[in-house]
Amino acid sequence: MRVVAVTDNQGEVVDPAWLAKAELVHRQLRPQLPTDYSSRLRVVFANGARMAVVVEGDEVVCVAVWRIIENTNEGRRLYVDDLVSDEARRSRGSGKLLLDWLEEKARSLGCGALTLDSGVQRHGAHRFYFRERLHVSAYSFKKVLK
Repeated sequence: MRVVAVTDNQGEVVDPAWLAKAELVHRQLRPQLPTDYSSRLRVVFANGARMAVVVEGDEVVCVAVWRIIENTNEGRRLYVDDLVSDEARRSRGSGKLLLDWLEEKARSLGCGALTLDSGVQRHGAHRFYFRERLHVSAYSFKKVLK
């Protein structure tokens, strides 16, 4: 297994084939993504997001969408929008490999924290995050506007 950056530092897609292969795994977390996955993700990338995947051979087994955020609370941080491993291949190290890669990326970009939100129903993901020494530091509140 190895980590492949799907986007460069400016959010441009480096290899469209990896983006296309990421879709099936990404939809396991975000089934509501529109039919034109590639176009939607390119808009997200244009607004600051980046993507990296873990590949095994020529298959994507784990996907992360992340961005750098500056805020008043933590300063510079790497925020993970999405982190998902293929359901059929969980507990084989791909999530840890990608989380370690994200942590190193955060350090190399001068971030003081790596953060993410996780749906309250994702108990398996929470066990993984706790095992990897992430902790619950705040509640996340939301009001749906449309």
